[in-house]
Amino acid sequence: GGDFDSRYSQRGVQWAVKQASKTANILKEVSVHTLRHSFATHLLEDGMDILSIKNLLGHESIDTTLVYLQIAQLSTQKLFSPLDTLFSEFGKK
Repeated sequence: GGDFDSRYSQRGVQWAVKQASKTANILKEVSVHTLRHSFATHLLEDGMDILSIKNLLGHESIDTTLVYLQIAQLSTQKLFSPLDTLFSEFGKK
């Protein structure tokens, strides 16, 4: 948005993020937008309400923020308990 401190160019911040990801040996493509997405998704997963996240991100529409909710729900669907495997093995015997 327009509130960004002009001492930091957009290109400079993007370069810094790329360099940091290389230094950290992150193989996936990382961008400023990736960090913003991760920030919002983690806030949501940690229990912050969607309206507060909307305001933090500066979204005009809650619909834009709801995209993060869909991502968070998808990631929790992939979670499983080690007990799930134990009980499935137990049921086979």
